[in-house]
Amino acid sequence: MASIRITSYGTGHHDTPTADDPVVVDTTALHNPPDDPAVRATLTQLTGRHPDVVAYVMATPGAAQLLDTTRRAVERRIADGEQHVDVHVHCYGGRHRSVALAGLLTTALTTPGHHVQVSHRHIDRPVLPSRTTT
Repeated sequence: MASIRITSYGTGHHDTPTADDPVVVDTTALHNPPDDPAVRATLTQLTGRHPDVVAYVMATPGAAQLLDTTRRAVERRIADGEQHVDVHVHCYGGRHRSVALAGLLTTALTTPGHHVQVSHRHIDRPVLPSRTTT
């Protein structure tokens, strides 16, 4: 049985998880609730576990392709004989984009023959000030 460990985190917290040769997923190009005045008040207080946040993040053009590309990369490693695959999914704050994608990836990879664990390293941390604000 293949073991898959998915970790979401925020690079803005400066404590990146460690692993040997993880699959690294950068979600910073996806829609970010704190950066959008139209949804900031409602979605920022939620996390990427909430269906409204997941829908918002995944509405970004290319989001579904990022999810699929990552799923295929993990499956390819398992097909090549790896018994344990670490996946590091990051955004800036670790509460919205990375959590949403990590959750969807967990669902996509949870199949017979795969043991999937997910942890959200920074989900309970305060929302960080936006990097895009000057």
